[in-house]
Amino acid sequence: MPSPNYDDLFNTIEELVLHHSPSGDEVQIDRWLMHRFESLGVKAWLDAAGNAIAHLPGKDSTRAIAITAHKDEIGAIVKTIGERGRVEVRKLGGAFPWVYGEGVVDLLGDNETISGILSFGSRHVSHESPQKAQQEDKPLTWEDAWIETKCTPEELETAGIRPGTRMVIGKHRKRPLRLKDYIASYTLDNKASVAILLAVAEQVKQPAVDIYLVASAKEEVGAIGALYFTNNQRLDALIALEICPLSQEYPIEDGEAPVLLSQDGYGIYDETLNKQLRQVAGENNIPVQLATISGFGS
Repeated sequence: MPSPNYDDLFNTIEELVLHHSPSGDEVQIDRWLMHRFESLGVKAWLDAAGNAIAHLPGKDSTRAIAITAHKDEIGAIVKTIGERGRVEVRKLGGAFPWVYGEGVVDLLGDNETISGILSFGSRHVSHESPQKAQQEDKPLTWEDAWIETKCTPEELETAGIRPGTRMVIGKHRKRPLRLKDYIASYTLDNKASVAILLAVAEQVKQPAVDIYLVASAKEEVGAIGALYFTNNQRLDALIALEICPLSQEYPIEDGEAPVLLSQDGYGIYDETLNKQLRQVAGENNIPVQLATISGFGS
């Protein structure tokens, strides 16, 4: 494959990010992906688990590999709707309210998307108010937060906002920011990797074996889509594309060198496949970082 065109990748990632896809409600991104695969002339479909799958036929159709990247994003799920139209939510995947901060979020109703403000309460309070503890020594939790919509319960019901409705960071503040060859954005986990799947679909022609490109569903809530796909499709190997954490506890450096994991929070990776990937990387002068991590899994 040729060197990456960062302009094209940035534009693709931006489009992916701006299509909401909270776990289990991934219709927006599904429509966009099906259209994109079709425009590339690649056979693609949605399976029963909600995975978006593209097939690149190989010269040897008796062998097959899959490359996966999950298309769902973390967020929250509506628990209750109060009398004044205040909406209480609980986490969906590994979402924390302090990561989002107070600001615009979108509630994906059955009939209409309603934007509201994720709220934590006034900061100008004394020790008589429960919010004071959040300023000093109590971590902020979803139980302390709510969404201010300024809608009546009847208006929310008409929009299809109900228990089970998904909440995601609002498109109002979701658009990525480019910093030279870096991207600052919400939901790069894992829209950035889905962009790589699309680049593979565009650039790889007549591979040696069949390749399945799988934008997997519901990864953030248990890797449900990938489990379904691997249980129903015979494969010789599977490679999962993911973002990696940068932290002092891991020997991972910021830069272009990809990371090859031996273990994550879910379990160990196939050592034979890892060895093959290291060998191919060496033959092509591609630097590789090696790591085992614990507070993350895919």
